[in-house]
Amino acid sequence: MLGLIQRVRRASVEVDGKDVGAIDRGILLLLGIEKTDTQASADKLLDKVLAYRIFADQDNKMNCNVQQIHGGVLVVSQFTLAADTRKGLRPSFSSAAPPAQAEQLYDYFVTRLRERHPQVATGIFAADMQVSLINDGPVTFMLQAD
Repeated sequence: MLGLIQRVRRASVEVDGKDVGAIDRGILLLLGIEKTDTQASADKLLDKVLAYRIFADQDNKMNCNVQQIHGGVLVVSQFTLAADTRKGLRPSFSSAAPPAQAEQLYDYFVTRLRERHPQVATGIFAADMQVSLINDGPVTFMLQAD
């Protein structure tokens, strides 16, 4: 399971011209799910996302996590993160989870996140989404469950 996290001042996702999820200060998480991923993978990535220290402390060092700053988490499904781009000029999605498996793990991840964190927003799985953000820094990291 892959998570591209971005530290944001605010972020939102729109579907068919309507806002479906938004946060102020926090993390925008683009979530990519691969064929080999399981609920255990989701749990590991969730632990990392919530504990990853990307917010400034009183000394302006990245020592605080999203929970410590009482920030939001906006989760957006992003199957293109699972693309293999090593060869050629067109991505291969052979390692991406099939839609049914990916949706089940996405839903599991979001459910577990909501159990552990009070400020959660989401996009709509497999929808054509327009994501807006103000990347704070910019600060962006690729996290993996393993």
